[in-house]
Amino acid sequence: MMKTLSRTLLPLLLLGALPAGAAPAHDLYLFGAVNITGRVIGSRDVAKNGVYVRTAEGGFTHRGINYPAMLGGAFDPRDARVFHVAAICGVLTTADGGLTWRIGTSWDMTEPKAVAVDPNAPDMVYAALPDGLGVSTDRGHSWSRRENGLPARGKYTQVVTVDRTAAGRVFAGSETGIYLTEDAAQNWRRVFPVVDTVTDIRQSPHDPKHWLAVSQSAGALESRDGGLTWAPIAGITGRRALYSVAFDPTRAGRIAIASWSLGLLTSEDDGATWAFRNEGLPEKHQVWRTAVDPDNGRLYAAIDSGALFGSDDFGRTWQSLGMEDSRIQNLVFVPRARR
Repeated sequence: MMKTLSRTLLPLLLLGALPAGAAPAHDLYLFGAVNITGRVIGSRDVAKNGVYVRTAEGGFTHRGINYPAMLGGAFDPRDARVFHVAAICGVLTTADGGLTWRIGTSWDMTEPKAVAVDPNAPDMVYAALPDGLGVSTDRGHSWSRRENGLPARGKYTQVVTVDRTAAGRVFAGSETGIYLTEDAAQNWRRVFPVVDTVTDIRQSPHDPKHWLAVSQSAGALESRDGGLTWAPIAGITGRRALYSVAFDPTRAGRIAIASWSLGLLTSEDDGATWAFRNEGLPEKHQVWRTAVDPDNGRLYAAIDSGALFGSDDFGRTWQSLGMEDSRIQNLVFVPRARR
């Protein structure tokens, strides 16, 4: 019982709840696995993996099937009970909030790294694959490849992100660069080359023409013209792998970057200067994912094989929110109005 309380009530007490009667406008979903350390394939393992959702008390509860490798999810803007998950076996889809699931991809589309829904054409779903790009035009029921313009070799794709301002405008981050389509993946063109993988691509919630990307060797990248041209961000080294980037929806100019070896970096002046924000995180601050809560600006850091940490002062101090011994692959905030 004490362990259960520590994972639910303690984070709430440490970081503070919302004011009485003020329900959050977003649900927070986590995708990943728990009980990472010491796991033996085939052994008895009672840990529940896959999808977790934040509870009213501030903890997290498992939702849906117990699946060991879920890397991210994308929600239908018309109904949040409908969402798609990138899993090791393919893209899984639920239409009832995780009670039942189906797989729409076939044997030749496995191990997707990310999935995205077009908010302006939500029947369109995109999947980043180890060998290219998959597209569904029917809400995840069936899938096909749309890779015209991607290279014959070097099309391992880690991330896919949809421009919220234009239907069919999508970015893909691969091992050879950032690719853009403006016709729902019928044709792709490379807008920035790299020699190692682009790991994350995000659009600013404040300025839709402002985009950020991070990579394994090209550092952090920025575009101010809607992703047509990109340039390295000064002050962010390209010698260390960066895995995740996040804008603060509550305050323009705040940005966070997660790195395996550097930890958590933040900027509060739109990327002009950067600071390490690792004090209070575990000594081996291998930050795999970061995100910012659109309701209150809370900064999150998911420590690989560790726990989920939260900060209410943009990384100056941290508190553990539980999910110990986990590998959280993604954090997604879903507006409650969609339910």
